[in-house]
Amino acid sequence: MIFFTSDEHYWHKNIIKFCERPFESVREMNETLVQNHNSIVNEGDTVFHLGDFVMSNDRKVAETIIASLKGNHVFTRGDHDRWMGNQRAPYIMIDKFDGHTIVMCHWCMHIWPKSHYNSWHIFGHSHGRLIRIDGKRYDVGVDNNGFFPVSLIKLKEIMNSLPDNRNFVGRFKKGKTGLSPQ
Repeated sequence: MIFFTSDEHYWHKNIIKFCERPFESVREMNETLVQNHNSIVNEGDTVFHLGDFVMSNDRKVAETIIASLKGNHVFTRGDHDRWMGNQRAPYIMIDKFDGHTIVMCHWCMHIWPKSHYNSWHIFGHSHGRLIRIDGKRYDVGVDNNGFFPVSLIKLKEIMNSLPDNRNFVGRFKKGKTGLSPQ
């Protein structure tokens, strides 16, 4: 199975207050995030982490947390991922991933690769606080998902319930006078 998540912010004390997370301490937050992750992710699963994984410059701190998490992990950069050094691209695009093109990035984009073909865009960074999001976009951050990763199955349900992207070429048909809405 495949999962997506973002903005865990392991070892980031200020995120509890900033995002009004329901934890008394950073240790409680870390333990809950690990427990929630491991309750739905299995060893052979793949988890895409879309930035702000851990608040540390030390790669060993991140590696300790990764070792406690089930699954195989793929990371993109966020604002607080100094532990990664100069590694990892800011976004990942998977073409025809289970029949869909998925563009993964830490930040929400207004237009993204293949959005005009109704590709999906998943992101983090906003901690569930974006009010107007249209099209096939979704915040997979833990603050927006009960502090759990989002499965591909759940993501499909979410995307199927969302309207087409505003620039989706399938919304138009060729007419005698050019393009017109269907």
